[in-house]
Amino acid sequence: MNVQNITLLAIESSCDDTAASVIQNGKILSNIISSQDIHQQFGGVVPELASRSHQKNIVPVVDTALTKAGVSKKDLNGIAFTQGPGLLGSLLVGNNFAKGLSLTLKIPLIAVNHLEAHVLAHLIENPEMPFPFLCLLVSGGHTQIVKVNSPSNMEVLGKTMDDAAGEAFDKSAKILGLSYPGGPLIDKFSKGGNPNAFQFGIGKVLGLAFSFSGFKTSVLYLVRDKMEEEATFIQNNMSDICASIQFTIVNYLLSKLKKAAKHTGIKHIALAGGVSANSELRDKFERLAVEEKWKSYIPAFEYCTDNAAMIACAGYYKMLRGEISPMNVLSFASIKV
Repeated sequence: MNVQNITLLAIESSCDDTAASVIQNGKILSNIISSQDIHQQFGGVVPELASRSHQKNIVPVVDTALTKAGVSKKDLNGIAFTQGPGLLGSLLVGNNFAKGLSLTLKIPLIAVNHLEAHVLAHLIENPEMPFPFLCLLVSGGHTQIVKVNSPSNMEVLGKTMDDAAGEAFDKSAKILGLSYPGGPLIDKFSKGGNPNAFQFGIGKVLGLAFSFSGFKTSVLYLVRDKMEEEATFIQNNMSDICASIQFTIVNYLLSKLKKAAKHTGIKHIALAGGVSANSELRDKFERLAVEEKWKSYIPAFEYCTDNAAMIACAGYYKMLRGEISPMNVLSFASIKV
């Protein structure tokens, strides 16, 4: 196959968004996402409902992606899909759909690691991005600092020992009675709040590792104790509470990133994952980059949250390397260690 003439369809179904994207010779032609609102009433993603919604949405989402890209199935040279990590039932929907299409069209199948795709989302709009670079990957289920040597060579320098930053945001929001997903709401309500109004404890772990379990407990105890004194404490202090929560999480993340940059000496620093859409994290990351004389990189907002364009990009680079997956490739729910 001519490496200058590759058209891939990519499918992302790791959690509660069904997404499809078409990439041609490294350029994204379409990026379609169907979100599931049903989980809001349960305060979190319900795996069974998520997988059922994927089954319902995947055909129209894929058809829309192909139509918007102006590409027919016969034009495709391969099918990329999210192998994991994620919700196993959701992953299997995308896995099986991709396998069926691959067999029907007699074209290669390419399994993509969801976290690697988040990192490689930077190459969608910046294909000449220099290596190595450091990437702070922050999502609903994962928090990592990754040294990226090439599209096929990544080293995890530090990761969370328990919850991820996204879970810390969402669970803190739940304590405050906010709906799911809570991270964007904390970001919204923090505007105008005093970030120093309340002090929350956070994991004191060595090196580049993270821990958020104690942070959630700290938020819970403060809110519980204050509400015993004042029943309307949350309503009267929502902006200050949210600003203090966000301030603590963001500063913690960036302190570890700063340490990693000094340890490695790398000056090209990137931010990726769903939590990178947080306004304070983006702002403070950029300001820290100026202070530390880093060259900073953040993907466009549409490529930060779960999307199929990042799967398409990662799949494209895998296909350039000839990394084709067998038909018996399995999905996995958690990180392979």
